[in-house]
Amino acid sequence: MADVFDSYAMAAAWDEMFEAPGRPRTPYRALFAVLQPLSGADLRVRADQLARVFTDRGVTFAYAGEERPFPLDLIPRILDAAEWDQISRGVKQRVLALERFLADIYGPGEVLREGVVPRHLITTSANFHREAWGINPANGVRVHVSGVDLVRDEAGEFRVLEDNLRIPSGVSYVMENRRAMTQTLPGIFAEARVLPVDDYPARLLAALRSAAPEGVADPCVVVLTPGVYNAAYFEHALLARLMGVELVEGRDLVCSGNRVSMRTTQGERPVHVIYRRIDDDFLDPLHFRPDSAIGCPGVVNAARAGHVTLANAIGNGVADDKLLYTYVPDLIRYYLNEDPIFSNVDSYRLDDPDVLAHVLNHLDELVLKPVDGAGGKGIVIGPKATAEELAQLRSTVAADPRQWMAQRPVALSTSPTLIGDQLAPRHIDLRPFAVNDGSDVWVLPGGLTRVALPQGALVVNSSQGGGSKDTWVIAAEEVEVSVPTQALPPAEPPPVSTRDSGPVSAQMAGQQ
Repeated sequence: MADVFDSYAMAAAWDEMFEAPGRPRTPYRALFAVLQPLSGADLRVRADQLARVFTDRGVTFAYAGEERPFPLDLIPRILDAAEWDQISRGVKQRVLALERFLADIYGPGEVLREGVVPRHLITTSANFHREAWGINPANGVRVHVSGVDLVRDEAGEFRVLEDNLRIPSGVSYVMENRRAMTQTLPGIFAEARVLPVDDYPARLLAALRSAAPEGVADPCVVVLTPGVYNAAYFEHALLARLMGVELVEGRDLVCSGNRVSMRTTQGERPVHVIYRRIDDDFLDPLHFRPDSAIGCPGVVNAARAGHVTLANAIGNGVADDKLLYTYVPDLIRYYLNEDPIFSNVDSYRLDDPDVLAHVLNHLDELVLKPVDGAGGKGIVIGPKATAEELAQLRSTVAADPRQWMAQRPVALSTSPTLIGDQLAPRHIDLRPFAVNDGSDVWVLPGGLTRVALPQGALVVNSSQGGGSKDTWVIAAEEVEVSVPTQALPPAEPPPVSTRDSGPVSAQMAGQQ
């Protein structure tokens, strides 16, 4: 009998599915039993069905100038209840500490006076905005939505790779991945106790409503998008539709008397909460880039006056700074009086001359990242770089070391991934999404597993050629699920499209 895993060769990294060749880890045993008898051709047919489901729903992305269905791998990533408990606690701890940090640096600044974080680190950060100083959200929340990127190292331990507190994207993939997988593999979901992900829009809306200015009983919430040409427009439109709120552009809003209104066919309607998907620099031309044509003049003044809430808050990017990242374990101890649940990846602070000299002499052994980079852009993986690339990097880093940080390379864990009609190990990470409503931090079960599709690649961002996997969190009462023999029915043509009636078919290129 054919065995789709016959040709699967484990890589020199932690394998998510197998503890040894042919020996699946406990959460994967039922899935392994279902997949093992299949051929690569069987899997390829079902993978093509997944792609058609995404095409029908308009879930596409632009890569190398071509619009394609977003690459969703057929083999899910599975986490048991104990693993997810650790992940959710670790993400919540990190978000709470960074929330306290942002309130501190845009307020009393005690963390700077006590020397926990050097003052120059903050003042030299491109994403520290003095315009945010003194803006106090009604419920104290600045990080309404966050995405903390996790990797599993060679020993199988989760580590934090980076924090995303500005405009983290990708949650639409989580929901669309699940929808597509349940259509393509319905038998598995009929028996497996996989925690759902469709609570996210309701949780997000509740958090946004709870952030409304004081005294507003029935707040008007809007999603502010840069427009249809933005890479993440699909997500903006999807979230607005699922929350039942208006999707607006800057030209749809008007500020007068430090209050924000939305233009409608019935006249102007007051707006109280703006879930903005526009970068700080383009949000308000009165305070940031004066040439911005996609923002709303005066919205920052309205937020300062307490008449509108911006979610996420402006200035959060200072906590995304990859040099600040090296201090987060200290911030957890300082603000929460707790030991960090997750360690960082081993990192180097290049503002120290001795450390800088060491890093410049070992570029071929390290990973260099721009401190304000996003989407995988600008990363140089030393062991894979050419001599010319390393020479250019050495010159660039030496000229402005504040703009760079270094990390030791981590052999990210791998997961079986369908490449053509064969399964092969590919490196993955995990972005859990957290929503803070002011009383609690809720972490969406599963999050976005991103996979680097080129062989040996470590950059998982879709803008760099990556894809994703559906992430299953198994309920606590049933870690090893039972799956019926016919869990995978014979491959058939995809069902008739259930295209949404809402305006969601637009390209979504990269992750922030």
